[in-house]
Amino acid sequence: MWRTLPFVFLIFNPVYAVPVVPNFTQGSSTSRTETTTNITETIRTTNYGGFQYSVSGTGIQIDGNSITPPVTTSNQNINGTTYTWTDLDLGQKPNWTQTTQGGSFQFVETYTPSGVQSITDVTRTIQSESVTDTTTIFSQ
Repeated sequence: MWRTLPFVFLIFNPVYAVPVVPNFTQGSSTSRTETTTNITETIRTTNYGGFQYSVSGTGIQIDGNSITPPVTTSNQNINGTTYTWTDLDLGQKPNWTQTTQGGSFQFVETYTPSGVQSITDVTRTIQSESVTDTTTIFSQ
């Protein structure tokens, strides 16, 4: 019986918590933040041109009052984008004749239509990285 008595004594003995108080004089904490940003942008530059019409020569004359044909509207579709222009209606341009049949003459007629002259697409990606290191020093 004496052998079981010490165990009983341990079981009924109350247990008390001891508070833990940090005992330091100084310390530090370090943190690091890394951020990466990717930006992709597309830049489109479109150059447009209007129509140009000119007539020059010698030994010729016009059959009518105006050397300029009437204007009309034309459409141009490039890669799914429709552009609308004002152009000349070449089906109604004036007629030119020689002033002296069989004589010498010179005649130049040029026409450059309206429309897109060039399209430049530039796609670029901009990558930005940021690193922040923070150190905190503390003491008691």
